[in-house]
Amino acid sequence: MQRFNRRQFLQIAGLSGSSLLLGGCGSDLFAGVVGQVTEPLNQRLEELLLNPQKPVPELPVSQIEPDKLIVNSFDFTPMIDPVKYRLTIDGEVNHPMQLSLNELYKLPLTSVVMRHVCVEGWAAIVQWGGVRLRDLIQLAQPKDTVCYVYFQSADGYYESWDLRSCLHPQTLMAYQKNGEQLPIDNGAPLRLAAPIKLGYKHSKWVTRIMLTSNLLPSRGYWEDRGYEWFAGL
Repeated sequence: MQRFNRRQFLQIAGLSGSSLLLGGCGSDLFAGVVGQVTEPLNQRLEELLLNPQKPVPELPVSQIEPDKLIVNSFDFTPMIDPVKYRLTIDGEVNHPMQLSLNELYKLPLTSVVMRHVCVEGWAAIVQWGGVRLRDLIQLAQPKDTVCYVYFQSADGYYESWDLRSCLHPQTLMAYQKNGEQLPIDNGAPLRLAAPIKLGYKHSKWVTRIMLTSNLLPSRGYWEDRGYEWFAGL
């Protein structure tokens, strides 16, 4: 185990989300059966291998691939008024809040050049900039029992993460792409970005972050259709 990093182990073991290819099986029944068998094992192994305090090696700015990030929309591209926009953070927290974009901009800016990996088989190196999610979680003061974080988007997309992945220092609520203001097609005004999760976990147009002690029946848009829940890299 000491010879391999987390990504190499998952690739060799064939247990990463992309290795299952549930979205391409063409059978909801097959995806459901495979998911029931492999999901608990995948989740336990990937959680075991995750080090929430260890950053992923950052890539140099010179390797950014501005033309390789494919725009995937869930249903439609929502039009959000940046002046009226508010990010709601609630759930099992001591200090629920709503933050405007100006309030988010006043928080420390973190930029990370990372590889965005899509389950469809493509990847792109992007520099995302924004607020570390763990800073926002700390502001909300979660209850001791919190283990999961839900994300709701303006287009109806929904997603959930484990708390430890949210606390990773390179998990961002991003409002910049490659040093410039985030485009609407890439999730403006605010989106998730992290080098430790597959692309379908990176919600765009995020309007609400809800902390909870239990997973809800609806775990994520693609997960509810057979994709792996943890989806770690």
